[in-house]
Amino acid sequence: MPSQSADVLLTAFANILRRRRIESGLSQEQLAHAADKSIRYISLLESRRHQPSLKTLHNLSFGLGMTLSEFVSEIDAEARHLGLR
Repeated sequence: MPSQSADVLLTAFANILRRRRIESGLSQEQLAHAADKSIRYISLLESRRHQPSLKTLHNLSFGLGMTLSEFVSEIDAEARHLGLR
């Protein structure tokens, strides 16, 4: 069973991924293509049913037009907002 902090991080990641994808005007299909992933995989990430690897985080940030550090910073800020200590 995942720890509470891991669950908060996964929720924060899913929230930011979906928010940034929508703000960028991308469909799941377009992001999947840009990140070299399947549409199904993007859906699983956005619904918190899969955890990304570091390489996937890098590919997603590229597909969203941001740096990995920007992406991780936004996830961190969201996790703190959700109560991660």
